[in-house]
Amino acid sequence: MSFRPLLVGALMASSAFIATLAEAKDMNFAFVTPADGHYGQGAKAFAAKMEELSNGEITINLKSGGSLGGERELLEGEQIGTIELALTSTGPVGSFVPEIYALDFPFLFKDYDSAHKILDGEIGDELLAKFEDKGMIGLAWSENGFRHITNSKHPIKTPADLAGLKIRTMENQVHIDAFQEMGASPTPMSWTEVLTSLQQGTIDAQENPIPIIVSNNMWDMQKYVTLTGHVYSPAVITMSKIHWDQLSEEEKGWMKEAAKAGVEATRKVVAENEANGVETMRENGMDVITDVDKKAFQDAVQPTYEKYAGQYGKEMIERIRAAQE
Repeated sequence: MSFRPLLVGALMASSAFIATLAEAKDMNFAFVTPADGHYGQGAKAFAAKMEELSNGEITINLKSGGSLGGERELLEGEQIGTIELALTSTGPVGSFVPEIYALDFPFLFKDYDSAHKILDGEIGDELLAKFEDKGMIGLAWSENGFRHITNSKHPIKTPADLAGLKIRTMENQVHIDAFQEMGASPTPMSWTEVLTSLQQGTIDAQENPIPIIVSNNMWDMQKYVTLTGHVYSPAVITMSKIHWDQLSEEEKGWMKEAAKAGVEATRKVVAENEANGVETMRENGMDVITDVDKKAFQDAVQPTYEKYAGQYGKEMIERIRAAQE
């Protein structure tokens, strides 16, 4: 049997696929949070900027609420070209780009200004450049914010209060280990499964920044929120390298400009939610615990640094710390 007809057919199909990419004017921009949340506002700003820069030649279709899959599926989709653009947390990104785990160590960033300075500068650019070898293009660092703990059982003020609590974490080994060190029972899962798991009592708790807590009406499932601020959680706008490679240099410039607009819009919403979110949570019946023994939490997670700093970038962690001195 000759394989030549099969080879010719495959080449023709591949050429047709590439031609379609080159001519494509519609692109999907996917994320797992609600359309009206901080990711959604950032994605809308991205789409509006792209429409402006391209004079309407490129349309960005927003796919919210995990309609195209969880964050891991979105990144995998970019690798194979079935999804053009995505905005995700860094939770699953470390499985693709391990160096990103350096950003996820507890109590590493002092405040928002420090985080923005570092991620918008040389360190952030170095980390974004590492996506390309994994089939994605890192366009810009966006934001979730500082993460806090919500739960349905009791107030949490010290690590001892976490003992035995079934808490959802991102699919991130650093976060999982940190919560184990604090005495909790961490359960990694995709965000698309979290709300149902909380409603059904499969898990007792979760941890996320205020914008996520507010935009998902977490008070419907969780009574208590503790403002630990234990991890600064960036987000990242990425693009499929397959689709990126089909763009002209001008179009690539548009993508980067649109990403900047998206980041600005997302950070604005995060800042607004940080300013107003605590009162919103209280108005909706949540018990907001601000009297937190942060030193006890910081001490509890030190073994996580000892275990993983060398593996995921001790030098990078030290550079991040030095940039905040």
